Amino acid sequence: MTEQKRANPAPLGLSGFALTTLVLSVFNAGLLSQGSSVVVGLAAFYGGLAQLLAGVLEWRAGNTFGYTAFFTYGAFWEWYFVTSMFIPGATAQAIGLVLIAFGIFTLVMWFGTFKANLGLFMTFLLLWITFFLLGIGSMVSNTALIHAGGYVGILTAIAAWYTGLAMVVSESLGRNPPLGKPVMS
Repeated sequence: MTEQKRANPAPLGLSGFALTTLVLSVFNAGLLSQGSSVVVGLAAFYGGLAQLLAGVLEWRAGNTFGYTAFFTYGAFWEWYFVTSMFIPGATAQAIGLVLIAFGIFTLVMWFGTFKANLGLFMTFLLLWITFFLLGIGSMVSNTALIHAGGYVGILTAIAAWYTGLAMVVSESLGRNPPLGKPVMS
């Protein structure tokens, strides 16, 4: 009995992460100041639920890195949704602490990308920098750091989107995705 080919869940997870990160980062960078509530729905469904699903599918495929990354960042977006909707008393310092904790997690995960492709390497590099800038900026109430985190977040979203969509387009064209060679071989 032949096994049916399964879709790669990584493009879904990366795209959900990228779009949600891009929209929030535009507000964090100060490029838009009104309407940030649009992020809440994205956080719940595309950033959150879609990444949780991608994580479960990566688990089924036996990909520990993909499972851990997508499930964790899906849970991050669900935390963002719940905190935004139901925990109005969360202080900037408390949110900053959570962001720094995710920065630490992401820094460690970044080491796992050294033998992966350049797209993932850049996504995780930019993401841990984003988390630290936003976290420290929130803890010390420094708007310049938060804006810097927003701009780096935009670059993070671009790197993640490129990585995910290169996989989709390349597969549809029957080619290997142009994601760059690993940093370490």
